[in-house]
Amino acid sequence: MKTSKFILILSMATFLTACAENQYSQKQTLGTIIGAGLGALAGSQIGSGKGKLAAVAIGALGGAFAGGQLGKALDDVDRLKANQTQQTVLEKNKDGQASTWNNPNTGHSGRVTPTRTTQVASGEYCREYEHEITVDGRKEVVKGTACRQPDGSWRVIN
Repeated sequence: MKTSKFILILSMATFLTACAENQYSQKQTLGTIIGAGLGALAGSQIGSGKGKLAAVAIGALGGAFAGGQLGKALDDVDRLKANQTQQTVLEKNKDGQASTWNNPNTGHSGRVTPTRTTQVASGEYCREYEHEITVDGRKEVVKGTACRQPDGSWRVIN
């Protein structure tokens, strides 16, 4: 419970800061938020008790830094191509079948691979996936889960 409150407070503070920044800085802030969340999630898988809380904090800070650097480098076209590819892959590809995207203007690219499909109790289909993003020769891998919405789109749930 304390871990989720920490993540919520960190995310809200970062979001409020983003509202006051210019468009260039918002890309970095978005990357920071995503990185912090992923880092905190990774940290929550380590240790127990007070050690677990420390791991979450360290993971959140490390993820925020890495995500901020990555987010600073992505432009609107990169994000559009990444999102379109992710939506298409989740809808059409078999587990293990990857698709790629690239932006020739920035040289940034990505590879999206669905890894596991399940049907949850509510009846909706959810898919685990990996999205590898390459920016300036540096690769970052984001793992997540998305569930299919009634309108056919896929909503990332973690």
